[in-house]
Amino acid sequence: MKLKSHCLLFVALFVSFGALSQKIFTYPLGVQAYTFRKHFPVNAEKTLDIIKDMGITELEGGGAKGMTLEEFKKQCDNRGISIPSTGADFQELVKDPMEVVRKAKILGAKFVMCAWIPHKRGEFSLDNAKNAVEVFNKAGQVLKENGLTLCYHDHGFEFQPFADGTLLDYMIQNTNPAYVSFEMDVLWTMHGGGADMPVKLLKKYPGRWKLMHVKDLRKGVKGDLTGGTPAENDVPVGQGQGNWKQIIKLGKKAGVEHCFIEDESDHELENVPLSLAYLKSL
Repeated sequence: MKLKSHCLLFVALFVSFGALSQKIFTYPLGVQAYTFRKHFPVNAEKTLDIIKDMGITELEGGGAKGMTLEEFKKQCDNRGISIPSTGADFQELVKDPMEVVRKAKILGAKFVMCAWIPHKRGEFSLDNAKNAVEVFNKAGQVLKENGLTLCYHDHGFEFQPFADGTLLDYMIQNTNPAYVSFEMDVLWTMHGGGADMPVKLLKKYPGRWKLMHVKDLRKGVKGDLTGGTPAENDVPVGQGQGNWKQIIKLGKKAGVEHCFIEDESDHELENVPLSLAYLKSL
């Protein structure tokens, strides 16, 4: 009987330890190509080597100067790097969504993200939001019919107050979920909406978030609605204002499929490895 009790205690401790040590961040390691914006134009192949050597296996990007999309895809394939998501300019979605489809297909992407809506800086309006909703619904349908998912990447300026929420709420509520999803940029979400906004939005709109920019905002920085902040306010993940354990857990529940580190500082070669180590430790 004593032996049985000891066995049961051991099992309980083992299960408890397993629960405590369960990894939170289980996504493939990904990065946004903009992180290496100073490197790609100089030597794209060397830049991809740097990315590979960091252990990164997913890239959100759209090619490199001096390379066709086909060649860029081949160079990524050779290094075991996939491109699940690529970008599209707002005007591309307006003028020729099928061209957006063509480029995404070459890269092997399943998601297309748009990161900016044209507007007067600091004055994002309801008319801007309504126009964006119309564009995203139309282009999103074209992409969906061709096996792709359109995601709008928030940039902080969408948190202008509107009704009982913000203009971002308006956009999420008025875009067709069948055609339009969203990519949460955690830094810009905090900069425009406050440090607790990523958690609030992931809880409020499950199923609408498919991608995430894993990116941290320096502690003590108070944001605004400009969609801009000095580069030094972008710090390694885990060193800023983000509640990352909760953000990653809720991201999984909300349906986020890919996470990409994006570092807009001037210290990307130092910061990205620190961000990667932190995420692996979760």
